[in-house]
Amino acid sequence: MNKRSEIASLIRSLCLFIGVAVLCVVFPERGVADDQLDAVLERTGKQVSAFLDLISEMNCTERVLQEKLADNGKVVEKEESTFDYLIILSTSDGELSLVESRIAPEDAKHKKPRTPLLISNGFSTLFLVFHPYYVPGFQFTQEGEESLNGRPLTKIHFQHIPGMRSPAALAVRGREYPLELSGTAWIDPASGVIVKLSANVDSGMQDVGLRTLHSEVRFAPVTFHNSPESFWLPAQATVEVESRHQHWRNTHQFSGYRRFAVDTREQVANK
Repeated sequence: MNKRSEIASLIRSLCLFIGVAVLCVVFPERGVADDQLDAVLERTGKQVSAFLDLISEMNCTERVLQEKLADNGKVVEKEESTFDYLIILSTSDGELSLVESRIAPEDAKHKKPRTPLLISNGFSTLFLVFHPYYVPGFQFTQEGEESLNGRPLTKIHFQHIPGMRSPAALAVRGREYPLELSGTAWIDPASGVIVKLSANVDSGMQDVGLRTLHSEVRFAPVTFHNSPESFWLPAQATVEVESRHQHWRNTHQFSGYRRFAVDTREQVANK
């Protein structure tokens, strides 16, 4: 296998491994702006925790578009797939883990495999950056406000602290490389709901062939048949990766959410 082929095979499987560890830090005295940031982070942490309580009670339809791009941005290879998607929540030795399950329709299982493309897993769960167990592993700063679809939101920037636990890792030939994530979340300051989240890995992975990674997750409200409450769930996750010789873009769309106790599919609002 030549050098280029080896790098391509290394980077084709890109996964986020999710686990939770309890970390404690002591904060210095904080000002009014810091108190406001802490209040938003606390509300968001409660929203994320509530979502984890709900996540194992539902499934949805996931449509995945895998694209390989040329240097000029033109799509040269693509593959579209549809799955019955769910996230399995489990705990072991005091840690929490999330595992994605994808079940392809029967007719899709017999399709002849095409050119290998990037496989991306776990990006819809990037909100775990704001889980109370992971918050100590990141630095957070408030970046002002911005309106999305007429909704005023607070922009919170996050930056992983080297050496601290990260909720994301790159899997390469049986080894896991923690990702130094940085990015921005657009959050409703009153409720703590995450409306959009973008994350990047811009450096530090050159030794395994990864130049840049960018992901954006958009959330949308879902109302289930037996509950008047709306839940903000992942609607779309886009992952774009560049290695030394390759450029990929994957788009995951989530729709038709339903709870296992209900036999009626609920549609994610178009955003």
